[in-house]
Amino acid sequence: MEKKQNNIKFRFIDLFAGIGGIRRPFEKLGGKCVFTSEYDKYCQITYQFNFGEFPAGDITKIDEKDIPDHDILLAGFPCQPFSIAGVSKKNSLGLEHGFKDKKQGNLFFDIARILKEKKPKAFLLENVKNLKSHDKGRTFKVIENTLKALGYNLFIEIIDAADFVPQHRERILIVGFRKDIYPDINFTFPQQRKRKTDIADILEKEVDQKYTLSSRLWKYLKSHAEKHKKMGNGFGFGLIDPEKDKTTRTLSARYYKDGSEILIKQKGKNPRRLTPRECARLMGIGDDFKIPVSDNQAYKQFGNSVVVPVIEAVAEEMIKTIDNYGQDFKKAPKLEYVQNKVEEYQPRTFCPEISL
Repeated sequence: MEKKQNNIKFRFIDLFAGIGGIRRPFEKLGGKCVFTSEYDKYCQITYQFNFGEFPAGDITKIDEKDIPDHDILLAGFPCQPFSIAGVSKKNSLGLEHGFKDKKQGNLFFDIARILKEKKPKAFLLENVKNLKSHDKGRTFKVIENTLKALGYNLFIEIIDAADFVPQHRERILIVGFRKDIYPDINFTFPQQRKRKTDIADILEKEVDQKYTLSSRLWKYLKSHAEKHKKMGNGFGFGLIDPEKDKTTRTLSARYYKDGSEILIKQKGKNPRRLTPRECARLMGIGDDFKIPVSDNQAYKQFGNSVVVPVIEAVAEEMIKTIDNYGQDFKKAPKLEYVQNKVEEYQPRTFCPEISL
């Protein structure tokens, strides 16, 4: 069931919502989510279980006029067209990447059309670090120029999640404030914090044997790593010794394939992959978070998620900056839910054709 919120301070929308990693921190700060969009059917299930709402689907098919008024737009738009791994894979397959990726690359412009129509006071966008350097910086220049032309002052930072959780994960954060409301606003990204947990702290005490690698897979991963080492490449598994190592590599959406980027060393037997719950913890997601999908789907979802404590720190700075500026969100017109097409896009029941 959806929790009732009292003392709502501002309203926000959650685009490309995934499993709601960006939503949680803003709710914690007094925000009310008034619209959610997520394309993946399994992410929709997880979102429903945890927030009591079934997200709208394909954002490209939703009229921006039908989206409720809001104060802040949040979006972790698809990163595969811009990520280093995604670009390498698409190049090897002869496929387009970046804005030329017709399926995912142009989704930024759906954010732009919503910003143009609804004119929220602020926004937060999240993507991979490589977004800034993709296509020799031309991709990011288009994004930057578009957001500025829509009337926003921009603040941009690349943050490594290792300052917050035991995982190296560099992501670009783009924060925008409307120039006409906050013409000289001075926003500062959160300063580095001392991490409170190491990899050993997020591991479960009892783990099912199914997460231990088979001898065949372990042999393959070792030979694969050795082959690339001889070629001078850096490809290979990442073996973590919880007694010595403090952090892991970046958890990716492909973790479900073999778990090779983060393997946990075990005494007297082959290494194991992380459990889905451990992946959630690695992303700073609490144990109260429900995981209603298969392990494979859970690995994809957590690998594509945001690191919640990073978003929480940025969100706190955003709200504090606005409050300190002298204009709070209460001056926005009272919001009434749009009762036409939005109801079609946001059914409150599970999709019957999806089996768990």
